[in-house]
Formats: sequence, structure tokens, C-alpha cells
Amino acid sequence: MKKRLLALALALGLTVSLAACSGGAGTASTPAPETAAPETAAPETAAAESDVAYVQDKGTLVVGMTDFAPMDYKDESGAWIGFDADMAKAFAADLGVEVEFLEINWDNKLMELEAKGIDCVWNGMTLTDEVKSGASTSEPYCNNGQVVVLPADKAEDYQSVESLSGLNFAVENGSAGAEQLDALGLSYVAKQTQADALLEVASGASDACVIDLLMAGAMIGEGTSYPELTYTVQLNSEEYGVAFRKGSDLTDAFNAFWKEACDAGTVLETATAYGVQESIIEK
Repeated sequence: MKKRLLALALALGLTVSLAACSGGAGTASTPAPETAAPETAAPETAAAESDVAYVQDKGTLVVGMTDFAPMDYKDESGAWIGFDADMAKAFAADLGVEVEFLEINWDNKLMELEAKGIDCVWNGMTLTDEVKSGASTSEPYCNNGQVVVLPADKAEDYQSVESLSGLNFAVENGSAGAEQLDALGLSYVAKQTQADALLEVASGASDACVIDLLMAGAMIGEGTSYPELTYTVQLNSEEYGVAFRKGSDLTDAFNAFWKEACDAGTVLETATAYGVQESIIEK
């Protein structure tokens, strides 16, 4: 009997001892300082979400664009020049990085931006509702409009919107010009760029095209690449801006850069070199 009581007492003592050890280990395994560790990593996470930091870290600002004189086009050596191209180079230098120009399918510009195939869309881009809802956009920097271009010897017959029905149009796919033709219910063939649409008319493949007013001013009429073409009807008035990813801090960086470039006279000087000074929106 005494032996059984002794064994029971020893068993109870062992149970109490194990419970005490277990409680001590549980307390030691969840110290407060280690639980709070994620808070110390927050600044690094915020930095990783900065597009300015992202661009500076990789050393390049990738600009999505198309061949669109006088905003973006190649010189005889194959280098990209134009009002937008030159200002993009200046913005990249302001960020301390190199600029890289990437020709894109204009209809996919917002997808390219979101997927980080490019860092901005900067190519005489109209600030449409679609663009403003799908990206973070800069303050407008240039006025523009969509105009109907056709052979000068036929211009007299097409001086109003009502007179345009029956014409076969060419227009850049996904462009503001395409939106205007859609709104009017006019049929068209979609081309890769505005330059391609213009060539359609020059070659006689299409009766007319709709392109940006700024491009028309630089590319058609006496003393230009297409002296036999002219424009008649202006379909709308619009503004150009630059698109960045949603929530991107590059937007504020651009707006600050543009204001400084306007104050310094750089914007007007560059615009004058490409003949678009009358369309610039001064800051």
C-alpha cells in the first residue's frame, strides 16, 4: 500500500513538473520583439512600390510610343527625335537615368504599361476617358484635335461632317481618331500607326484618313512630305498628356519637371524647333 501511494505521488509530481516546463517553453517561444518585426520592413515595401525608385534602380525610363511626326520620329541616323522624344530625354536626365524608346501597338498601350513592359506612354497621347480611367495621367501639356485629311483636289467637296459619309477612311487602331469615326458611324480600315493611315490616302488605297492636327501641320501641304494632301474638317478639340501606371509617383515627378522646364524656357524652345509652339499649354 505504501509503495502504491509513493508511486502515485511520484507520478503526480512528474505531471506537475512537465506542465510547468510546457508553460515556460510556450511563453519563451513568442517574444514581443520578434512579432513586431514586420513593422520595421514597411519602409522597404513602400520604396519597392515607388515607380521613381523602380526606374532609377534599373537605370532606364522606357517610353512607349509610335512613329508620329512631329512628336516622335527617326532622323537620318535612326535616332528618335521630335518634340515628345526630346522632352522625354530631358525628363529621363532629370531622373538620372537613360531613356529607351519602344514602339508599341497603340491599342495595347495600357496593357503594356500595367505589365511594366514600358514605364510611360508619351506620344502625343490624347487624354481620353479610357486613358484617364486606366492610368495615372499628367497635367495636359499640348492642345490638339482630330482632322480629316484627303487629296487637296477633292477638299472642296468635303467641308462638313455631313459630307463625309460614303468616304473610305484609314485611321490608327485604338486612336482618338478611331473614336471619332466610331461616334459618327463611319467605316474605316484600322492601321498600325497614323503614318500608315496617311500613306493609305497618299497611295489612293483610302479616300481619307483621320489624324492628329499636329501631325497634319507637320506632314501635309506645301513644303512637306505630302504636298498634294490637305485637311478640311476638324472633328473635335482635345489635349495631350503622359500616362503612367495607376498610383505612380512618376506622375508628380513629371508635373514638377514640366513646370520647371516651362519656367526655364526649355519647353517653348523645343516646341519651336518642331513647329508646335502654338499648341503648347504653358504652366
